[in-house]
Amino acid sequence: MTRILLVEDNELNRDMLTRRLQRRGYEVAVAINGLEALQRVRDRPELVLMDMSLPEMDGWEATRRIKADAATRAIPVIALTAHAMSGDREKALEAGCDDFDTKPVDLERLVGKMQALLARGAA
Repeated sequence: MTRILLVEDNELNRDMLTRRLQRRGYEVAVAINGLEALQRVRDRPELVLMDMSLPEMDGWEATRRIKADAATRAIPVIALTAHAMSGDREKALEAGCDDFDTKPVDLERLVGKMQALLARGAA
């Protein structure tokens, strides 16, 4: 079973996405802020879904730290954000995210991106 770390501070978004991913066969661990994400990523999930607007440490900084650490840098990170403004995708990629998706989440599109990154990592 593929292990995903979902980093999301909004309880409704977190619960909805967790349930939808679990129904698709993913094992989902949860972190509610960037600091917790840095701790949970040590459990070596196969992919991280990172909300970028988080308390305590935002997703931008958490992603930079994940990608700066040799033990976790190979784990793909998909930025999830309601900020779909010009330049946000580039900002996420510059922070180290491997892909970018917007909220509200289109599950088919997101799962497609997840599968592409997971396949690339397995190759």
